[in-house]
Amino acid sequence: MAKRLSAPAKLRLAADIGGTFTDIAVFDEATGKLTFGKALSTPAHLVEGITAGVTKAGSDYRSAALFLHGSTIAINTILERTGAKTALLITEGFRDIYEIGRINRPDAYNLYFKKHVPLIERALRFEVKERMLADGEIDKPLDEGEITELGRNLERLGIEAVAILFLNCYANADHERRAKTILEKNHPGLFVSASDELSQEYREFERCSTVAANAYIGPKVRHYIGEIDAHMRAAGFAGSFLVVQSTGGLYEAGQAQSQCVRMLESGPAAGVIGTQALCRALKIENAIAFDMGGTTAKAGVIHHGEALTTGAALIGGYEQALPIQIAMMDIFEVSAGGGSIARVVDGALRLGPQSAGASPGPACYGLGGLEPTVTDANLVLGRLGAERFLGGEMKLDVAAAERALKSRVGDPLGMTAVEAAEGILRIAATAMSYAVKGVTTERGFDAGDFVLFAYGGAGPLHAVEVAREIGMRRVIVPLAPGVFSAFGMLFSDLRYDFVRTWFTPLDEASFDDIEKVYRGLEQQGREAIAGTSVKPQRVVIKRSTDMRYVGQEHAVTVDLPMAVFKRRDRKAIKRYFDAMHAQRYGTSAPQERAEIVSLRSTVTGLMRKPPQRRIGRGQNVPPKSAFGGKRNVYYGGRFHLTPTYRRDALIAGNRIRGPALVEEYASTTVLMPGDVLDVDALGNLVIAVGGR
Repeated sequence: MAKRLSAPAKLRLAADIGGTFTDIAVFDEATGKLTFGKALSTPAHLVEGITAGVTKAGSDYRSAALFLHGSTIAINTILERTGAKTALLITEGFRDIYEIGRINRPDAYNLYFKKHVPLIERALRFEVKERMLADGEIDKPLDEGEITELGRNLERLGIEAVAILFLNCYANADHERRAKTILEKNHPGLFVSASDELSQEYREFERCSTVAANAYIGPKVRHYIGEIDAHMRAAGFAGSFLVVQSTGGLYEAGQAQSQCVRMLESGPAAGVIGTQALCRALKIENAIAFDMGGTTAKAGVIHHGEALTTGAALIGGYEQALPIQIAMMDIFEVSAGGGSIARVVDGALRLGPQSAGASPGPACYGLGGLEPTVTDANLVLGRLGAERFLGGEMKLDVAAAERALKSRVGDPLGMTAVEAAEGILRIAATAMSYAVKGVTTERGFDAGDFVLFAYGGAGPLHAVEVAREIGMRRVIVPLAPGVFSAFGMLFSDLRYDFVRTWFTPLDEASFDDIEKVYRGLEQQGREAIAGTSVKPQRVVIKRSTDMRYVGQEHAVTVDLPMAVFKRRDRKAIKRYFDAMHAQRYGTSAPQERAEIVSLRSTVTGLMRKPPQRRIGRGQNVPPKSAFGGKRNVYYGGRFHLTPTYRRDALIAGNRIRGPALVEEYASTTVLMPGDVLDVDALGNLVIAVGGR
């Protein structure tokens, strides 16, 4: 356990709650020191896992000036359908847009196709007599008496949350705001969410899905954040509580309690932010942030030094997706984590999406789990050391893992436990490669041009196999990969994203009008940052536009430097759009007219970052103290006696040739035959896959 930090220290605590483990990072701004802690998540009372991790990191709440938090509670509430009983108020005549959706059917001949299932059943969607036109003019005034009566009806029905979506409210939100005010005044215990607070864009179905999701998860997230805040305050915390958004930026816990949907991908986004910080330190332009935890594997992109974001995402996969129309990190996720359960279905081996989680966990945890998981497979094949898991704090049960693999997978398929374990890992590697392809190949990038940054407790175990699967040549495992998302939070900044739909042909657009819209958005951002309890070092503004060719339906987001607005360079905007369209779709039409759909602005309050410290340098051969002995590891069809190394004893300049294992507190890095690992000046493990 790390030494307890002194009370006067100015500390930042960062906590990332995953499906299996809760990770803690502590940054002492006075000394620049970083310490880490990791504890099993406690699903019944999640704050207990945070407290256990903080204690393991040698810190306490009283010493902290800032608490940063990321969690999977928002996304899991949607995926598991465990949210509040929610009602939807919608403009008369449009009750069913939420259910009709976009009628996407990617596989026309799939007899088992199922369309998306709304979070709010039809019986709880209520039409409201009001109408706003697309230009913001009121066509039919809001009947406030009807809203009052609806509120009484919702109370009788036991409704816990209400989503409000009125047509064209992106142009004029007066009706939505008034309806929300009435409901909150008359029913203070009701969670009420209006769509204009989350999005100022057109597309009513996407706006409806977004506000419905926010209301659905609202009561649970509000209680959860309030519980953590109350627990910390009672323990002496007197600092600021900030939550990581899906963009990787930070916002106040109070804002997170009302705009809950903005934290859907908070944990994964923080890992991408940490990867971006390392890329800048290592002068790497293009990288994939690959995070494999206990439940899922996720991938995000750093392109030309910037983390790529998107203005919308599909939750639940394309086929049955519920769209969320907010800014978030462009992350692709698959159900392949250390706790993913393997089972035989119709004579075939399947992996996930079910996870053993933290309780009961994989069979090898010895907590009552009987299902075989990816972690059990790694243990049986020797990739994990039963006596060295979590630095020896947690002993793993090899016999229990073998029994689970043999009884649930091996026997039904006529395999040994070892053969079953090998099959599970092969399926896992293929599944995880889809996550990387989802943010590269499907975005018009060549995965071979990117460096794979592997983290999460299970990421380094599988990284070189995933890289081989898709032709990537270099893998980097950062310091403390098992708690890397928590570490990444320390590099997050205050961030607010704004968008305004503004249909205008590019060649007719007035730069004075464009500037007026942008300045209005940016003023909102400056006011939001000024209203927080944290004072950033400076404020930075970035602009982008959603554009399309005239006649197209869908737009692409184009990042634009401030210089094009200062020069009023219309041709430059068109060139940036053509280039982005060509990258995304493989084609462009420079001679065709383009139009602006929406204007976007990101206002960021930059905060002080932890230093990237160099480590001591030595020879190519690792010191004797780094050698951890040998153990049998399965690859190439049989077990081989394979050397192991202690990562904390490695120094810059050390080189290790595979096969080998590099073990540390919360993770193990696997090198296959032919792989070559070098330790760089910052302590990162830089792996040449296949020695290339």
